[in-house]
Amino acid sequence: MNDSLYATDFYTWVHQQSELLYQKRFDQLDLSNLIEELTDLGNRHYDQLESQLIQLVAHLLKWKVQHWRRSNSWRATIRVQRTSIDKLLRRNPGLKSRLNEALLESWSEARDLAIAETDFPDLCPFKLEEIMNPDFWPES
Repeated sequence: MNDSLYATDFYTWVHQQSELLYQKRFDQLDLSNLIEELTDLGNRHYDQLESQLIQLVAHLLKWKVQHWRRSNSWRATIRVQRTSIDKLLRRNPGLKSRLNEALLESWSEARDLAIAETDFPDLCPFKLEEIMNPDFWPES
């Protein structure tokens, strides 16, 4: 019964599982799907970190290479992404240990996002400390 509800009405399934947990009726939980959803929930935070790093690094690359196009809009995007990443890491401190991994995994997408306008190096030219430093602005 739980499995079919999970497949047909996720919203109701979530509330049902929540209520079962609240009532400590653990024997009635849909454990396999609940475990899958909890794992997925954790992965979403990592995906969010990667997404924000992609935006941040792409704009840092454009800032560095296309210095004649620098704008307040780019500056704002860089600041907002840094702030958002800091907030995400404060709320989810377990992600800090995966920050370098996320940067490595997000590099090619960040490069692809920025490369539409200019050529960029194969390896990320920035250190993680630079990327996250609010006072770091790449020079051309």
